[in-house]
Amino acid sequence: MKEAARKAKIYYSDRLAGTLAETREGFLFTYDAAYLAGGPPISFTLPLRQAPYRSKHLPGFFANLLSEGWLLKLQSQKQKIDESDRFGLLLVNGSDLIGAVTVRSLSAWLRPTAKSA
Repeated sequence: MKEAARKAKIYYSDRLAGTLAETREGFLFTYDAAYLAGGPPISFTLPLRQAPYRSKHLPGFFANLLSEGWLLKLQSQKQKIDESDRFGLLLVNGSDLIGAVTVRSLSAWLRPTAKSA
């Protein structure tokens, strides 16, 4: 299977919970093996299991972490990300979400770069 183009690590209360990846077929969320040994599910819709969750669309739990309405429009415009690119918006804004879940991009196009002084 070809490596996913965009990936993110998902943290629950600062503990690595799993990986979310965009694939040709859609999306894949996989719990981290160490997290399965004692972490709580990140969502009722994503109970703990070894098998990956596959979806043609961004799973609802992750899509619902995003802003809505005027704030979604503002983020989309300022960050130059199409509003329909829910995963792109999640990758960029995932470090500032409400609740215990944090999304940290593993995608090269989003890695922070050193700012010149």
